[in-house]
Amino acid sequence: MSIQICTAPCCWGVDDPKNPYLPKWTLVLAEAAQAGYRGIELGPYGYLPIEIERISAELAKQGLFIVAGTIFDDLVAVDNQTKLERQVHDICRLITRLPQQPPQPQQKFPTPYLVIIDWGHDERDYAAGHPDKAPRLAQAEWNQMVAHIKNLAEIAKSYGVRAVIHPHAGGYIEFADELEKIVRDIPYELAGLCLDTGHLYYSNMDPLTFLNRYWPSIDYLHFKDINLDVYQQVMKEKIRFFDACGKGVMCRIGEGVIDYPAIHRFLHEKNYQGYITVEQERDPRHSDSSLDDVKRSRDYLHRIGF
Repeated sequence: MSIQICTAPCCWGVDDPKNPYLPKWTLVLAEAAQAGYRGIELGPYGYLPIEIERISAELAKQGLFIVAGTIFDDLVAVDNQTKLERQVHDICRLITRLPQQPPQPQQKFPTPYLVIIDWGHDERDYAAGHPDKAPRLAQAEWNQMVAHIKNLAEIAKSYGVRAVIHPHAGGYIEFADELEKIVRDIPYELAGLCLDTGHLYYSNMDPLTFLNRYWPSIDYLHFKDINLDVYQQVMKEKIRFFDACGKGVMCRIGEGVIDYPAIHRFLHEKNYQGYITVEQERDPRHSDSSLDDVKRSRDYLHRIGF
């Protein structure tokens, strides 16, 4: 295998760019490099400045490259789409002008990627992790969301950027039935998948089973780990997904319930070539431990063969 282990600003609690407690983006880049990473995601739109010179200079200073940008917003509402189209243009114009790593011989698509995530619905946020309780979109609304994703993926494709759809706890693409539908309704020629081990587990899916099931559609991977005690506790509460993260449901890789040696064996058998991004969502007021956490996660993955 030839795999690059990357990280993302969410490990420092960066999910809502309007959160007043976020650490400075320059600190996040510096600590990612200090922890030994060379690739990092851009984070949510509005966190890192959309300014090629500033980003390029800071990336060069820290020896980093951008592996992906992210759309993390309401993909269903019609009146949100003009804003999202503008964001895709801004993100793709930026990330395609930043230095990239050369593709590996069997890597499906080169970086950078555009990770597309549905988010922003209270009725689903409070039902995250509960496939039996969460409301589903009516077929007309689902078709509307699919059309919006296809449009965003087409814009990304016009820049040479591969769009990957990320099922996410608390959004309208989360559970097994929704994952099956999105793969059916959006052709792989237009967009692949970014599966996330932590979101799969949080949403009642065994990570290894679903990596295997959707392997032909997977272009990019996210790794998280789950603290089982906290997970079992929050599953008994009416709680938003990121509030559960604030309680510590996501932990350092190798210290939770997910079987990473088995995932390593699986990826070795599949000869996966490409990128894996380590994530550990948290309350940004607890980001003083982020450097140690992301370093320990990276060190653990290296010890088991990644």
